Amino acid sequence: MSVPEQPENRVVATDVRKSFGPLEVLKGVSFTVPRGTATAVIGPSGSGKTTLLRTLNALDVADSGVIKVGDTEIDFGKPVAKDQLKRYRAQSGFVFQSHNLFPHKTVLQNVTEGPIVAQKRPRAEAEADAVELLDQVGLKDKRDRYPFELSGGQQQRVGIARALALKPKVVLFDEPTSALDPELVGEVLGVIRDLAVQGWTLVVVTHEIQFARQVSEQVLFLDQGVVLEQGSPAEVIGDPKEERTRQFLQRILNPL
Repeated sequence: MSVPEQPENRVVATDVRKSFGPLEVLKGVSFTVPRGTATAVIGPSGSGKTTLLRTLNALDVADSGVIKVGDTEIDFGKPVAKDQLKRYRAQSGFVFQSHNLFPHKTVLQNVTEGPIVAQKRPRAEAEADAVELLDQVGLKDKRDRYPFELSGGQQQRVGIARALALKPKVVLFDEPTSALDPELVGEVLGVIRDLAVQGWTLVVVTHEIQFARQVSEQVLFLDQGVVLEQGSPAEVIGDPKEERTRQFLQRILNPL
């Protein structure tokens, strides 16, 4: 499937804040993901990476701040209508850590569920797109299999195809390899790398630092709910300005 060509395929977040009870998780996060680029979000556990990604899709609704995803902008400091939130959520596709496939549906049915049920697209059209996407992620021959018959890496690739089937303007990945055995990581990262080359707009929360260095145009280092450092991979990973960033990378890249 070709990349949606709308010029507004980007993300702009301004002063985004999110708390869970007394715990302030995001403390005024701002950044822009330009159209057709990949942004990697890195940082220690508990830094707010997943919460940040979930606010971009409103799986977790921000307490305040303005976020524009695709062609829909919401000021979360004001009341948000349900139809506006629905339109906002439709701008992005979300790839979860743990696949979240329907176990009782085939691979093809998993990929077509959203387009047919949520977007009311004709079944024949949705199935044709799904087959194309499954071919793109190397799973066309698995279309009639069920999730339990697939490896973890194959399930995650189905999850990626499912997100793309919604024709989103932005694709969000939440630690897409964290639940995989080490030997399966490469096949999933390869698919994401191909999407980046094709010009999809991507935001990838990842602990794969070398992957972030190779694939992304921008890296955000998140620590304690703030973007402590952002820039190109050469800047943030290759020559970080902040001591906290250097400490984190040292532990990740040289664990012994």
